Amino acid sequence: MPSDDLNAVFGPEGPLARQLSGYVPRTAQQELAAAIQDAVADGGVLVAEAGTGTGKTWAYLVPAFLSGDKVLISTGTRTLQDQLFRRDIPRLRQALALSVDVALLKGRSNYVCHYHLERLEQDDRGLKSRDEIAQLRQIRQFLQVSSTGDKADLPAVPETADIWNRVTSTRENCLGQDCPFVRDCFLLKARRHAQEADVVVVNHALFMADLALREEGIPDLLPETRLVVFDEAHQLPETATRFLGQSVSLHQMLDLARQTEAAGLAQAREAVRWSEHCQALESAAREVRLVSAPVGRMPGGRATFDQIPEPEAFDLALDRLGQALDTLAEALGTQEERHPDLAAAARTARTLRARLLQWAQPVRGQPEPAEQAAVRWIEHSTHSVRLHRAPLSVARIFSGFRRPEQAWVLTSATLSVRGNFAHFQHQLGLQDAQTASWVSPFDYPAQGLLYVPQTLPWPNDPGFTDAFARALLPLVDACAGGVLVLCTTLRAVDRVADQLLRGLLSSDRPVMRQGEASRGVLLERFRSAGNAVLVGSTSFWEGIDVPGDALTLVAIDKLPFAPPDDPVLEARLNACRAEGGNPFMEYQLPQAALLLKQGAGRLIRSEQDWGVLMVGDGRLVDKPYGRQLWQGLPPFARTRDAAVAVDFLAHPPTADGAEPTAS
Repeated sequence: MPSDDLNAVFGPEGPLARQLSGYVPRTAQQELAAAIQDAVADGGVLVAEAGTGTGKTWAYLVPAFLSGDKVLISTGTRTLQDQLFRRDIPRLRQALALSVDVALLKGRSNYVCHYHLERLEQDDRGLKSRDEIAQLRQIRQFLQVSSTGDKADLPAVPETADIWNRVTSTRENCLGQDCPFVRDCFLLKARRHAQEADVVVVNHALFMADLALREEGIPDLLPETRLVVFDEAHQLPETATRFLGQSVSLHQMLDLARQTEAAGLAQAREAVRWSEHCQALESAAREVRLVSAPVGRMPGGRATFDQIPEPEAFDLALDRLGQALDTLAEALGTQEERHPDLAAAARTARTLRARLLQWAQPVRGQPEPAEQAAVRWIEHSTHSVRLHRAPLSVARIFSGFRRPEQAWVLTSATLSVRGNFAHFQHQLGLQDAQTASWVSPFDYPAQGLLYVPQTLPWPNDPGFTDAFARALLPLVDACAGGVLVLCTTLRAVDRVADQLLRGLLSSDRPVMRQGEASRGVLLERFRSAGNAVLVGSTSFWEGIDVPGDALTLVAIDKLPFAPPDDPVLEARLNACRAEGGNPFMEYQLPQAALLLKQGAGRLIRSEQDWGVLMVGDGRLVDKPYGRQLWQGLPPFARTRDAAVAVDFLAHPPTADGAEPTAS
């Protein structure tokens, strides 16, 4: 595809301008599309940072569509995945008058399973409440009319509802070709469509799950493509760490015991002493919980493998759990051909045993091979005990996943620290990738103001959170629109929300906080209210797009340095230190800079947007490293004077320009 054709598509007389109301040609968008076109032609890797408002969605979709190659697009979240598939792609396909077959593919837990739905309907004790009775009826009605079985198409049943876990399958309890409903299986239909389609839209979680399965020697789930586009690519390192690791919980052990006893007594009652074996597994699981109880009193309720209190007792209890699991797995292996439920239980037992063995290796006192370096930790909470294992680095595995001559495009608004991509590239093993950056077209100095209070105590001061909330109150009172408060801890969320509820002058302004409802419900209420205050933590720092006056003040309490008790972070910092590096400058500071930029990016989402970004952490200005952080933010006007910030909110600037159409 010649670059002239590409320019014609994006030009003022092109199909986008003719077909899309409000479309505005942007030089940065055209340049990004051309760079992606070159990467496709060369079969290379492009890491492309595109500021908010650049129009990166069209910039990668147009060359992807016109290339004629099979394309895989991976998004950061299922929400963005659905938006891309249901809104952006149909609009572009219509504008370009192209016949492009597009498939949407998600993980199996998103598709209703006919077999497990029928089992739940036949289980008199399967439902836990009246709400679930109604939800089950809605799911059955949905199944009769849906062509996809995708739970996202049934908003009447919340995505977080526990019933979904019982009407969907897992890799272990899926009956595969033995399932009586195999011809109707929504998951298999979606996978077949993905193999045939020109463009396949997935999410990072599914991409990484496929990568993890390949590491285990399991055949590919995703189709082979010429081009892979990672949108919201800044999420890849964390997602890769999560999916290339493993976890096993005592809850899974107890579920296996109950599942096995029910299936065994129903299908092979006289063949095996089912109750005895299952009770032995339950007893061993409870012993592990008991000996690991001191972990629950440690910071974060976590301990690395080397930090576990009374390690000899823990190792002995874990060994007994493994033996009980072995015994049960062997018993299931002798009977699994008698019924699909026994076969599913046998697969689950073998999977859990493999994970338990891997977690326990190497045994205490033995070094781990450098090429397999991982961090192991245990998490003990009121309801669960989980054993986690994560790779120390995902770089080798992730970068090795690219097929020869396959083009990769990784794009996001936050990939570099002041134009330096080294940290992001190092995390994913993409040091040889081409990098490029395009700034946002927004007039940030006129549209936004960065306010850092001058009189707040340091963030480690016990009175900081209360002081932050008090400093925030005059700005909230002066702000006619919505307010998003981003905290670095859940404890701060409650503290700040309580302070604002007590101190606000206006009693009709809604104050919402993370945890009161699901993230999606809170955001919808926030948008609808127009003047609400929403206080949230980690999950609210990105993926929130609220243009207009519904969000005119974003307040961040502290610089988002990762908590020091995170086991994976601690191990990576120690490894950096052992290699003679500077963990703070090489890892912690770049990570904080990228997350801070994500949080700040919630404020200005269009040419008409305006508002104040308040950061309560004085280190942003007063510490030498703070310069690296604020210089990485959009170039807002800056002040440390509360009166200036209040006046800015009371007298908003006049914004020019048209509402952008391109994503």
